[in-house]
Amino acid sequence: MAELVYRPVIGAARGMFRALDLKIDTQGSENIPRSGGAVLVSNHIGYLDFIFDGLAALPQKRLVRFMAKESVFRHKISGPLMRGMKHIPVDRKKGESAYRHALTALRSGEIIGVFPEATISESFTLKSFKSGAARLAQDAGVPLIPMALWGTQRLWTKGRPRNLKRSHIPVTIRVGEPMEAPTDEYAGAITRRLRERVQELLEAAQRAYPVRPKTATDTWWVPAHLGGTAPTAAQVREVR
Repeated sequence: MAELVYRPVIGAARGMFRALDLKIDTQGSENIPRSGGAVLVSNHIGYLDFIFDGLAALPQKRLVRFMAKESVFRHKISGPLMRGMKHIPVDRKKGESAYRHALTALRSGEIIGVFPEATISESFTLKSFKSGAARLAQDAGVPLIPMALWGTQRLWTKGRPRNLKRSHIPVTIRVGEPMEAPTDEYAGAITRRLRERVQELLEAAQRAYPVRPKTATDTWWVPAHLGGTAPTAAQVREVR
């Protein structure tokens, strides 16, 4: 089926990133299968994460269908685009419908993108993972593809002003080897292994990141445990 929306959106995103002169460093794209279903699992630190996750799959000539909150599909601008790209709306009160939709897509050979933390991590550290990605992989008989992003929070993230005029920002992407999701194993155990693997990839991306904050006021995007001033996970919970 022709991709009348997805490919033009990719072209527009690439054009914007070139104009911003973003320094995108991607490793591991070869771990994304060239055919067949898979569940792509990523950390979530910024509003543009789904774009960068999708870019990592392009070398393998794959398009990723992301599961995203239903409100995004109601927006007058993003809604038509999300539907046109065949992403999957998730109504948290009726989650089974989205699950069935994703399962059908996986069985038909699609790659489904999932953010198992459910929401953006304001501490820029990994939150706990929900088990939906593991269950999808088990039920569809497809692998899990772990990946991690770093630097996307500097462009646009929760609680910070959008900063798409700032150029030369590096974005680091690491894609890990496929993980099996055996049907005879508890989904929670698979989820714990998956989170550990994403954590390893996240730490690798952070180590490879080519810049550090230049001033004390620019430390907001660095987690507290790495010497930055981002709130800790505990502090985020207290505010809520």
